[in-house]
Amino acid sequence: MTLDQVPLGTRARIVAVDWSLLAVEEAQRLVALGIEPDAFVTMAHRGVFAGRDPIALQVGRMTVALRRAHARAMTVETT
Repeated sequence: MTLDQVPLGTRARIVAVDWSLLAVEEAQRLVALGIEPDAFVTMAHRGVFAGRDPIALQVGRMTVALRRAHARAMTVETT
């Protein structure tokens, strides 16, 4: 399953990231925020408009917002 499909309130471990789907700057930003393989995240919120953007994740003690397109590049397993 990809990160954008994780239900709200569910904890997941990022298994893999398809870095080729992201711009270099976007990939660097995600890694700097700790969003990389083996990181644990919790789906905290989804946007309310048609595209359901942005997605808010809990990463450790931080809340990070990212686009669904970025979340689709990440394969996860729920824990």
